[in-house]
Amino acid sequence: MLIVSQLLLPVDHTEEDLRAALIQRLKLPAARLLGHEIKQRAVDARRGQVLLSYTLRVRVSKPDEDEVLGRKPADAQIRRDPGIEYQPPKAMAPAGSEGEPGRRPVVVGSGPCGLFAALLLARAGKRPILLERGKAAGDRARDVTGFWRRGWAFDPQSNVQFGEGGAGTFSDGKLYTQIRDREQRIPWILRELVAAGAPADILIKAKPHIGTDRLITVVRHLRSQIIELGGEVRFGAQVTDLHIERGVARAVELADGSVIEASLVVMAVGHSSRDTFAMLHARGVPMEAKSFSVGVRIEHPQRMMDESLYGRWSGHPRLGSAAYKFVAHCGQGRTAYSFCMCPGGLVVAANSEPGSVVTNGMSSYARAESNANSGFMVDVSTRDFGSDHPLAGIEFQRAIERRSFEVGGGHYFAPAQLLGDFLAGRASTGPGALQPSYAPGVKWSDVRECLPSSVTDTLRAAVSQVVRKLPGFDWAEAVLTAPETRSSSPLRITRDEQSLQSIGVAQLYPAGEGAGYAGGIISAAADGMRVAEAILRSTQI
Repeated sequence: MLIVSQLLLPVDHTEEDLRAALIQRLKLPAARLLGHEIKQRAVDARRGQVLLSYTLRVRVSKPDEDEVLGRKPADAQIRRDPGIEYQPPKAMAPAGSEGEPGRRPVVVGSGPCGLFAALLLARAGKRPILLERGKAAGDRARDVTGFWRRGWAFDPQSNVQFGEGGAGTFSDGKLYTQIRDREQRIPWILRELVAAGAPADILIKAKPHIGTDRLITVVRHLRSQIIELGGEVRFGAQVTDLHIERGVARAVELADGSVIEASLVVMAVGHSSRDTFAMLHARGVPMEAKSFSVGVRIEHPQRMMDESLYGRWSGHPRLGSAAYKFVAHCGQGRTAYSFCMCPGGLVVAANSEPGSVVTNGMSSYARAESNANSGFMVDVSTRDFGSDHPLAGIEFQRAIERRSFEVGGGHYFAPAQLLGDFLAGRASTGPGALQPSYAPGVKWSDVRECLPSSVTDTLRAAVSQVVRKLPGFDWAEAVLTAPETRSSSPLRITRDEQSLQSIGVAQLYPAGEGAGYAGGIISAAADGMRVAEAILRSTQI
């Protein structure tokens, strides 16, 4: 089997065109091509034209394979398929060493990290207990949409950050990452998601996504699998304390006062579990502040972005809604960049605490809304926090979010400003041609009242750079909605590189995005798998 990559074809190509291009690349007679399948398809719009770039898995005879690979000069885009597939681990502990009677693995958090850690443990017969402070996906979705659209009271335990599926449930559902994947966990994760109800096209798209509307179904199916395999899933189960005996995690305590004894604890909480971080810090669990980013959500008409990126191919069904990505280095050690770009999406309320405003982006699978939005972010670090205390980044976030609540009028409305006004240094008094999508609503103002000047100055400087590669980005009536503060965890719970246990507490496994080891759905799921694998290599369960 061969892998042929970067096979470029016009957007409107036929299957015959693809086969002809493949034969030409291989330089073999058509009769000697035994078959091919698409491994990945991407949009390539980098060279002033829009093309589709294919990576194919190709079957030829062994002699033909050797002939193709042995030609001089070698084609760097043709290689032998290594045939590596991820194999879920089995428990490696000796038979009967299941730990103390009554103690089972406890996984805290039902985001992608916690779900996949629990899934692997359950398949190995370890009967994990999965604890989630929020509600099941369906009930959670009703609470969230009620808060956004119907004037329901904000629920600190059931919102965009807390509940089944984690923060990624209300997002674009992006399923791509830049992490290294030598073990081939990512293809395995994608196949598991498809088996749980995700669209099959995520298996071949270079930048796959599910969308909030499909993610809810997927997480329900993953939960069902864990339960069918002997695991347990509890909602409304907020962990408020960790019992540590002689440096070993022994149990967790819940908000209702109940205690669950544990053979080990996987701490797979999300990046917004501030009370959990404070509790762990008070218990002496080693952690450190880390850099993250803050900024705004910027909205443009999706049609404008489609035309800017795809030109005459704008609207073609093979392309869908255009997505962009940029980085702008603005001097003084500051960088602005796009984050979690949501084509055809919405800007939504994503706070996890009362009396605060946080924004995020969300798309359905169809990406059919009229606006495109993206985080327009600037990196921040301990030099901005004013302290290297492990929880200093949380207080930095919280100050911005509470100030934004005040500027927004105190009713969870978000401060909003037209880009033209922002660049001119004046407050906005109303919308332009673009209707902002943020729910519950916006208050027209000046986002500089909410964010540090180091952030807003960098955003202003970045616009002139971004527009060179993304025409239309500087459209005066684009909308800035503030603040976007939850780009990633503001801290890292330090762990041993080999065992993946906390460096200060044995049998405690910090994992995923909240612990500082992931940055999205796929990387969080993969880290949950890594932790489960480390646990199954241990004899202490």
